[in-house]
Amino acid sequence: MTTVSESGPTAPDVETPPYMRIGGAEGLHRIVDRFYEIMDSDPAAAGIRAMHGADLGPIREKLFDFLSGWLGGPPLYFQRPDRKCLHSAHAPYAIGEAERDQWLACMYQALEDTGVDEDTRKLLEKPFFMVADFVRNR
Repeated sequence: MTTVSESGPTAPDVETPPYMRIGGAEGLHRIVDRFYEIMDSDPAAAGIRAMHGADLGPIREKLFDFLSGWLGGPPLYFQRPDRKCLHSAHAPYAIGEAERDQWLACMYQALEDTGVDEDTRKLLEKPFFMVADFVRNR
């Protein structure tokens, strides 16, 4: 987030962890909930929705836990006994550029819809792309 002083705008606040910039656990819950609402309802996300079971609750919890630590908050996913590395967790699914882009579109829309400020969204674009691209396997 860009701060403003009496002398004008200053550089974006890059020292505050993204987890805090999005509102901590409460903000992250809003983002994850909105992400799955979009994925579940947007026909453009049908490819990634088909990879999930009818009940999105368990995967919603895993994404929240993963993003918590990844964004600089509590490392909840890494404390889970059922944790897997990202690549092996996604290995059973055919994930290419189209699926990556569907996931990113849902996430970027969720960030915007939940009021994450533009500076934070821009800060997260490249890291989200890198993670989404990392799980590609075709």
